[in-house]
Amino acid sequence: MELSAFETFLVAACDLNGCMRGKRVSGDYAAKLNQGAVRMPISALSLDIFGADVAASPLVFACGDADGVMRPTDRGPVPLPWLETRQAIVPMTMYEENGSPFAGDPRCALVAVLDRYAARDWTVIAATELEFTLVDDGHQELAPVRNPETGRPLQAEEILSITELDVFDAFLSDIYSGATAMGIRAQTTTSESGIGQFEITLTHQDALRAADDTWLFKHLIRRTARKHGFAATFMAKPFADDAGNGMHVHFSVLDADGANIFDDGSAKGTETLRYAINGCLNAMRDCTLLFAPHSGSYDRLVPGAHAPTGVAWAYENRTAAIRVPGGAPAARRIEHRVAGGDTNPYLVFAAVLGAAINGIENATLAPDPITGNAYDLSLEQLAPDWSTAVDIFKTSSEVAGIFPKQLIENLVLAKLQEMDRLRDVPKAQHWKTYLETV
Repeated sequence: MELSAFETFLVAACDLNGCMRGKRVSGDYAAKLNQGAVRMPISALSLDIFGADVAASPLVFACGDADGVMRPTDRGPVPLPWLETRQAIVPMTMYEENGSPFAGDPRCALVAVLDRYAARDWTVIAATELEFTLVDDGHQELAPVRNPETGRPLQAEEILSITELDVFDAFLSDIYSGATAMGIRAQTTTSESGIGQFEITLTHQDALRAADDTWLFKHLIRRTARKHGFAATFMAKPFADDAGNGMHVHFSVLDADGANIFDDGSAKGTETLRYAINGCLNAMRDCTLLFAPHSGSYDRLVPGAHAPTGVAWAYENRTAAIRVPGGAPAARRIEHRVAGGDTNPYLVFAAVLGAAINGIENATLAPDPITGNAYDLSLEQLAPDWSTAVDIFKTSSEVAGIFPKQLIENLVLAKLQEMDRLRDVPKAQHWKTYLETV
């Protein structure tokens, strides 16, 4: 795609909440993107969920709210197929004036983690399973989406229903064609256990590309839904008595010869697999804030509600926070099931993969896998609420072993400001803040 052919195009980077922050620029910027022609306040990637400056952040006042230098990622321009006009967006990364990556950029945090694998000549292969809910937001209260054929609100779950896929065929077909245009390989779609809830899986690929695709794909789903007259949300729990939305991360690691380091030819997997799992378990509670970053995220983390709450792992057991799926040994992998759909993909990937490489470096085996229902066992639990998650996150040595100090501080300050702003808003109205921002 030749950017110079566009009268204008968009440039955007990912902020701490996973929102796109950037500009619309004229076509003549195409030739100078790599020269740092696009600049933005460095604080722009550390805004709160409302898109406001974080008043307590030193980036805003103490440091003079200096500009950062925006440079394109290796993704290149991506079309925006939901728009009526021909338009493209160029994903960007933020750098300091001296050329070093901005430590508060979520994508930079993931790149730093992946560099630790690359130092061993390893490549991380990853994929996501994304759950989202279609809703009617045209009233004071959030309501189930209307059936496009009958105009009546949906009333039942319709787990794995082919009819439900037929009913929303126009929307889902637009998602697939849009994903193809954007270079995103969407695979299976299923009707899930919530009313109007679907899950779409993305292909296994290089982990950085997988995170990029997940970030872009969420935007595609939200914007395409609007074209069809309803809203799509990744809120962790759109309806109190219905299923929540998760984002499961699958990953394996290939060595320099392309062999899976988790594969020992059996269903059990290698010791390295057990090291990586142990690292994920050790960091899980401390990273709760990244897996459940918003006020409503904790409504999903309820025992017995299809979202893991206890720190445990198992083979082929969907009640466990970490599942090792079955199948051919060559495809042996870890499925991390904790994150909600309302998360920042870059921060979740960095937390999961950073914890795993820490575990591999420490070379300590995970405890024995659990059997049976994880909800019936006495397990260490994730942080029980938003405030506790923030407190644990900001002082955690596990978190500090994965993320730069600046990102940790920026995220904590943003979350504290969000808590303060939402304190006077009735919980039943929080959806208006989160519907399409997460």
